[in-house]
Formats: sequence, C-alpha cells, structure tokens
Amino acid sequence: MARPIAETPILTGDDAARFEERMRQVESLSKEQRADNSRRLKEAVREAKKVITVCI
Repeated sequence: MARPIAETPILTGDDAARFEERMRQVESLSKEQRADNSRRLKEAVREAKKVITVCI
C-alpha cells in the first residue's frame, strides 16, 4: 500500500530569508567548467553502472 505524501512545509522567518537568498545566487560557470562537470558526472555514472544491478 502506498503511503500518503505529507504536505510541503511553509518556510517562515530566517529559513524563508535564507532560502530566497540562495535562490538568487546563481552559479556562474564557464563553458569549460560545465563541460568538466558533465564529463565527471558521466564517468561517475559509468562507474556506478559497474556496481549496480537492476532487477525488474
């Protein structure tokens, strides 16, 4: 049986201010940095696939 999903809490006070500030801060990565992140992610996925077995 599926469990009901709880409601998302509403942020107030310092938590809300901190959340808004973090949402405004955008990472400015160069094309080279984005490409490097993509390459490292793909390598990590390749390595994980060697260990993980999915059974359906």
